[in-house]
Amino acid sequence: MRDGDCVRFLQWALPRLGFRWAGFRRVRRQVCRRLAGRLADLGLADLDAYRRRLEADAGEWRRLAPLCRVTISRFFRDRGLYRALGEVVLPALAARRGRGARLAVWSAGCGAGEEPYSVAMVARRSEALAGCTLRVAATDWDLRQLARAACAVYPESSLRDLPPGWREQAFEPLAGGDWRLRPAERYGVAFAAGDLRRAALAGPFDLVLCRNAAFTYFDRRLQQRVLDGLVARLRPGGALAVGSHERPPIGASELAPWPGLRHLWLRGD
Repeated sequence: MRDGDCVRFLQWALPRLGFRWAGFRRVRRQVCRRLAGRLADLGLADLDAYRRRLEADAGEWRRLAPLCRVTISRFFRDRGLYRALGEVVLPALAARRGRGARLAVWSAGCGAGEEPYSVAMVARRSEALAGCTLRVAATDWDLRQLARAACAVYPESSLRDLPPGWREQAFEPLAGGDWRLRPAERYGVAFAAGDLRRAALAGPFDLVLCRNAAFTYFDRRLQQRVLDGLVARLRPGGALAVGSHERPPIGASELAPWPGLRHLWLRGD
């Protein structure tokens, strides 16, 4: 499949799925490989033939949508965010809740678990959170990714951004070069299937992370719908974390930037 053919197809198809081409431009090869596999499964010669199939068979759009999801993640992706969570955000949220606080966190679009496990690791190593309890609810649409999260086995490349010494503390090496997160590090993290476009957890949450997903790949209308759902599930004074290259469609929402921190937003009281 030629790259130009794939680009033209995605520019036609993505808006019909509620996605935006700009978010896929740099990561399109992952999607193009999946499209090539789908063409082979259907015995179709090219993307023009697949487009005709989509125009004739509305059900095929439901098969196409999962092919257009991007699954790129690793532990401590954007180290600055996790430093801010451990040193500023989580301690501030705990102080707001009072002594022995029980903090609720939602990782929305958790992939294979790197993000929620990273948050739990940060909280466990924060002296400012001594005596507090952290529970992380993690959701993703992809059942294969959730299965990987439950196994908690990762290649070394997924661990490259960990702070010095944390790999040896938190993981055990496996034959073949992979690493398994130790059971104690998984405590307090629970996974469930969930699609940001259609449903959300009940909450309320002190912190919601929605990073490198809705505000990168969804179109503006869908972004706003997702944001409204996230804000509704934040406690007053709670925080929303987004990706390092993202800006949610704040508009008239109840969110304001967290002073001095990038890509973190506060819900008003």
